[in-house]
Amino acid sequence: MATAETIRLIPEQYLAQERQASFKSEHYRGETFATAGASESHNLIVMNAGATLHRQLRNRPCRVYPSDLRLRIPRTGLFTYSDLMIICGEPQFEFDRRDVVINPIVLIEVLSASTEAYDRGIKFEQYRTLDSLAQYVLIAQDRVSVESFRRNEVGDWILSATSELGQSHRLDSIECSLALTDVYDKVDFPVAGDRVP
Repeated sequence: MATAETIRLIPEQYLAQERQASFKSEHYRGETFATAGASESHNLIVMNAGATLHRQLRNRPCRVYPSDLRLRIPRTGLFTYSDLMIICGEPQFEFDRRDVVINPIVLIEVLSASTEAYDRGIKFEQYRTLDSLAQYVLIAQDRVSVESFRRNEVGDWILSATSELGQSHRLDSIECSLALTDVYDKVDFPVAGDRVP
């Protein structure tokens, strides 16, 4: 019985295909993986977090990017998209267009049942190889929870967590904070027992 052969693409082929595609895909070691669409709660949280960080960074040399800007991890070769990315100073681009960056200082992912293991595991493992990355933030969409891992002076990643609506979560790497009432503004949480896709 014949099996379908996996078509392997070099980065330039992936980028040419991705720039024309109507959906986003990750690329790793020659293979391309389509990414799923996001729920209403996911989109609200991304917009809320992005807006509050944009306000705080307006007069500083930092930029907040939504999930349409590609990120490449130079040491591993992964092309991916984070839900939010913050770059301070000048963005460093790869290839011939300004659509693949390599120097975020903060990466933010909004978790769902289908992505949480990946975002906490393999994706974070890849992100940690970025020399520029100082903080990695995980925001739950099915409950009030913001966690972040911050790289300290010796390169260890220190966890901090916030889980009450009246609190704020500090992003010391960019001297900002996320008020959880802002992050979860207008977000309807699932009924007990329901899972967010």
